[in-house]
Amino acid sequence: MINMIAAVGQNNEIGKNGELIWPIREDLKFFRETTMGYPVIMGRKTFDSLPKVLDGRRNIVLTRQNIVLPNAEVRSYIRGLITEFKNIDAFVIGGESVYREFMPYTENIYLTEIEETCESSNAHFPNFDKEKFTREVLDNNHDENLNIDYSHVLYKRRH
Repeated sequence: MINMIAAVGQNNEIGKNGELIWPIREDLKFFRETTMGYPVIMGRKTFDSLPKVLDGRRNIVLTRQNIVLPNAEVRSYIRGLITEFKNIDAFVIGGESVYREFMPYTENIYLTEIEETCESSNAHFPNFDKEKFTREVLDNNHDENLNIDYSHVLYKRRH
């Protein structure tokens, strides 16, 4: 089953110049705990932005480039991934175009909804029809270092 996970600002901002806008320590821990043990699907730019391969997870990189990446599987098309993960959980972790491509096939969306905006962001999570999902707030938090309020929210597709 295709799941997504992202941290978004109030205008669906997810990144700026290939980096996270708000690197909230506890949210990065939430990301790790939520995705641990599951395959993670990402675009090449997202893979390149990581400090290292995500341990404890099968790293799948979606790109049209003919490249080999150490400790990661390279795929060219989403069709095969949608079929492969029809009955097995996997997480799409970015970036913007990969989220957009997988949105019609996504069952669960784990969003960290951050109570901030970033006018200079240049990557956004796609808009989606929230009426097609139920919304469950998992927790509400405050990051002291960045002085930011945020919530972990799970959107589950209605059937």
